[in-house]
Amino acid sequence: MPTEEQAVQLLVELGLTEYEARCFVALSRVSTATASEVATLSDVPRSRVYDAVDRLHRRGLVDIQQSEPREYRAISKAAALESLKERYNTTLEAADDALSELRRSKAGDDLEEGGAWAITDHDHVTDQVGRFLEEATEEVYALLADESALDRQFLEQLAAASERGVDTRIEVSSEEVEARVQDVTPETTVVVTDLADDPASLNVKRLGRIVMVDRRSVLLAAVADRTRPGQIEETAIWASGPDHGLVVGLRHVLGARIDSQTVFA
Repeated sequence: MPTEEQAVQLLVELGLTEYEARCFVALSRVSTATASEVATLSDVPRSRVYDAVDRLHRRGLVDIQQSEPREYRAISKAAALESLKERYNTTLEAADDALSELRRSKAGDDLEEGGAWAITDHDHVTDQVGRFLEEATEEVYALLADESALDRQFLEQLAAASERGVDTRIEVSSEEVEARVQDVTPETTVVVTDLADDPASLNVKRLGRIVMVDRRSVLLAAVADRTRPGQIEETAIWASGPDHGLVVGLRHVLGARIDSQTVFA
């Protein structure tokens, strides 16, 4: 059964201060109470009760009776939760709008291009690959060494880049994977190569995929089997910028494969 302390902590998570939450919970247990009674019920110092209930009043969560001494009354649970919900949603929407309006500063651009970034979780890796593909203007190259790294979202993003006129090329490990890629993005050049079939691994991790966009953004991902059958975990490092060491190295190696007449004949 939920305790009073749990109720306080949940209200704090919804945006109340601890004293506000304790005062509101205390008032919810009685019909009305004076500041002194609230202090006794809530274990909030009496000197802090006045400020706490005044803030609750401004939030519309507590009514005040102008008597001597003042009496306080919490609004109904349903009305309080609805008020907190509206305020919470409004705050989320405002945060979303504010973050959407942000523009990365020049210093931020320099920082992003100055280092390699590590990310975990398959969905996060796929999201980063998606951002690369959305920004592609000329060329996309991918090496798919592990079929588990190939999902529908990646293929659809690749197809969208191809439809914009971006030159998309992929090396895969088998004809089955080739057919899956071509089924979603027929404009993409797909070849089956020994490089994609290389079972290179380190401990429990193995190469999953490599993506290079416009020869200035690269991502290397590794995959590993989870304890549950059929589940895969994926981690990656990525970098962007023509002068980043990781980009320069892979651009030299992969660029030679892209330009080779033997790989993509």
